[in-house]
Amino acid sequence: MKLRKTISTTVFAGLVVLASASLVNAQGKMQERLDTSATVLDELMNTPDAGIPEELLKDAECVGVIPGVKKAAFGFGGRYGRGVAVCRTDNGNGPWGSVSMLALDGGSFGFQLGGSSMDVVMLFMTPKSMESLLKDKVTLGGDIGAAAGPKGRNASANTDTRFQAEILTYGRSRGLFAGVSLEGASLRPDDDANEEIYGREVDAELLLTGTDIGTPSDAAGFMSTLRRLAGQ
Repeated sequence: MKLRKTISTTVFAGLVVLASASLVNAQGKMQERLDTSATVLDELMNTPDAGIPEELLKDAECVGVIPGVKKAAFGFGGRYGRGVAVCRTDNGNGPWGSVSMLALDGGSFGFQLGGSSMDVVMLFMTPKSMESLLKDKVTLGGDIGAAAGPKGRNASANTDTRFQAEILTYGRSRGLFAGVSLEGASLRPDDDANEEIYGREVDAELLLTGTDIGTPSDAAGFMSTLRRLAGQ
């Protein structure tokens, strides 16, 4: 009986250790995703004559960053990526709100710049595009209009693209920057990742519509970068 009790205690302790290690590993991945997203946004903004125009970022109602979008191992032309989105509060007119983790799947868009992965930044320019993030799933080019965004410090020569597209998209592969078409890809909230960084289940709609529930420590660096680049 004593031996059996000792074995049970040992097994229980081992399970606790494994669970704790799994939690730490998951939190580490979220921290890495958010830190990498901050780096991608910073670098795509600060590439002379080829990056995202500053005025467009400041006008955006929401910003999405998905680092390292990869070719999926299944299907034809499939893509897979995980990132983060943030919207302005007060119907797009206020300061930046809470981060909500984001997932991109599917689509037949190619890596026009070569390589097997691409960093993606999306600027949501209209109220309708902002609302699309609140849906369980939205298809770019189908449910919502998306187009490759104009590049360079001055976007005034690209007003047609700027005002016709609801979402402007940018990509980087192998160190090269370009507007990128994500037509056919789907966006959805990454609910599991949100639960990991907030420590509880949180509805993405709550995060993206201005309710202040605080910034998770994992997201502090990303939010600092966004505010520095786009203003509060």
